[in-house]
Amino acid sequence: MPYICPICSAPLILGDKSWACSLRHQFDCAKEGYVNLLPVQKKKTKDPGDNKEMMIARREFLNKGFYQPLSDKVNQLAAQYHPDAETLLDIGCGEGYYSHRLFEAMQQASINHCQLYGLDISKSAIRSAAKRYSDLHFCVASVFEMPFADDSVDLAIRIYAPSKVEELQRVMKPGSTLITVSPGPMHHFALKQKIYSQPRLHPQESLLLEGFNYLLHESLTYSLTLTQVDDIQHFLNMTPYAWKLSDMQKQQIIEQGLECEIDFKIEIHQREQSAVD
Repeated sequence: MPYICPICSAPLILGDKSWACSLRHQFDCAKEGYVNLLPVQKKKTKDPGDNKEMMIARREFLNKGFYQPLSDKVNQLAAQYHPDAETLLDIGCGEGYYSHRLFEAMQQASINHCQLYGLDISKSAIRSAAKRYSDLHFCVASVFEMPFADDSVDLAIRIYAPSKVEELQRVMKPGSTLITVSPGPMHHFALKQKIYSQPRLHPQESLLLEGFNYLLHESLTYSLTLTQVDDIQHFLNMTPYAWKLSDMQKQQIIEQGLECEIDFKIEIHQREQSAVD
C-alpha cells in the first residue's frame, strides 16, 4: 500500500533512507524503521498523542494478556469476514500489540500474502512498535488525515481510536471490512463507581457510518481481577483514571486489589460496493 504525501497528497516513493514525492517533500525513515508523516505545521502540540509513560503502562499491561480475549475475538472476526485481505490497517495502533497479533492471525488464515500498516499520532508509541515488530509498517500520522492512497485498504481495525468518516470512506476499498471496538455499557463500571457519585453507563447505540453497511454487533464481557501492584499501576496509568483518582484512592486500590467489569462493543462495517461519497 503506497503512502501519500501529507502535504500535497502525491504518491511517496521510497529511496535509500527516505520517502519523497514529485514535489520533493521528503520524510526520513527513523533508525527503528518507521516514517514520520506528521508535518510540524499540522501538529497542535509539540508531542501529540499518548506520552511515553502512558505508552509504557499500556504496553506492559497488554503484554500480560489481560485484553487478549479482545485481540483474539477481533482476529477471529477479521479472518471470518475478510480472509483474503492483503492490505491491513490498524488505525490508532499505539505500540502495536493488536497490530502484530492481527497480522499473525491473518497470515495463517489467508491464502494471500498480507501486509499490515499501523499509524498513530504518538511518536513514542510508533517508535516502540517499529522497534519490536520489524515485519510491519508503521508511521506517525493523524487518523484524521491518513497518508494512504484512495481505495487502498482491504481490512482495517479501529480499537478505541477516533477517526473521520470521510477518511474511512476514502481509504477503504469497495467491499472492504472495518472492525471497530468501543466501550460497552458496563466497561470499568466498578472503577467508575470509585470516581463518580453517579457513574454513567457507556452508550449502547450502534455506530452507523455513512457509506458502510452495518454487519454485526457483538459484546465481549468478562471480569478483570488485578492483585499485583505493577499490574494495577499499569492499568491506572494507561487510562484517564490516573488523573481522576486521588493518591489516597489509588493506594486503597493497590492495597485491596482491583476487580472490575470488562465490556467491549465490537462492530463490523462493510464499505459499500458502489458508494457515492
